[in-house]
Parts: sequence; C-alpha cells; structure tokens
Amino acid sequence: MARGEKPIVTVFGSGGVEPGSSAYQTAQRLGAELARAGFTVATGGYGGTMEGVSRGAREAGGEVIGVTAEVFASPANRWVTEEIRVKTWQERLVKLVELGAGYAVLPGGTGTLVELAVVWEWMNKGFLPAKPAVVLGDFWGPVLAVLPTAEVRTQPFLRAQTAEQAAARLRGELGGSRK
Repeated sequence: MARGEKPIVTVFGSGGVEPGSSAYQTAQRLGAELARAGFTVATGGYGGTMEGVSRGAREAGGEVIGVTAEVFASPANRWVTEEIRVKTWQERLVKLVELGAGYAVLPGGTGTLVELAVVWEWMNKGFLPAKPAVVLGDFWGPVLAVLPTAEVRTQPFLRAQTAEQAAARLRGELGGSRK
C-alpha cells in the first residue's frame, strides 16, 4: 500500500468546480505533478478540484486516497484507489490532516477555508508538528496577509503560482522522487 512507501500530500480545494474548467485543469496538473514527484495524494474524494487532483494523479500513475463521509450520500470519485470512509464531516477533516506529510491548498469556499485554518491553527498551537503547506495561486493571499497581524506564531504556508512550482516546493521540503 502506498501509505508506507510514499509521503502523502493532502490537497484541499473546492467541490464546486466543473470538469474542463481552468480550476479543474489546474487541479488535474497538480495531481499529476504530485504523483510524478513521488507522492501519494489524499483528497476529500468527491468532485470538483478533488476529482481533478485525483484524476491527474491516477493518469500520471500515482495512488489516490479519498476520505469520504457517511453524512454525504455521494460515492468517491472514480479516480480514487483507496477510500477511507468515516461517519462525519469533522472526522473527515481530521483524517485528511492526519494523513498529510504536507498540504496543498487550491482556491475554494468556506470548507477549504476551514481546512486551511485548521492546518494553520494546529501548527500554530503545536497540536500538529510543522509540516510544509503550499497555497496555489493568489486566491488565499488576502487571508495569509491579514492573519500574521493577529495572534499567530507561525506562517507555515509557502506560495506557488503553478502546479509545477507547488509540487517542486513540496518535494524540496518532503523529499520524494522525480518519476
């Protein structure tokens, strides 16, 4: 199983993205680049950017863990190679954070904001060891710019403008191997 062999990068992003859109294509490129960099990818397992990342990773020969929740009736997307099913949305979030040796954050809505905030807060409070985290593009820039002025001890998020840069930054921080 991939978990023992390769580091896992958990990717957070929007479920409300359509296949073929530029956001989906970016997610697909990110999944492919992460797989080529030697990572297993974990996502929330459903549609949108989660599907795009999963598809990109699988098409590049990688493994994909999808963490899904019973509270949502939807099945995992077809690109997931291992599904972890939990009961609640909260358990899903915790499992995604636990799985990640590192994180990538794509543009998204309030769910993605919660995921970004949980990773940041847990690292800030020492509940989670420092792990590399990359935000892709400029979408989260205003959030990252405002929060350091608050009570924040650490700013764990690296920035990348492209999927290739994001994967390279994580590979530089976590190791991994270029396929």
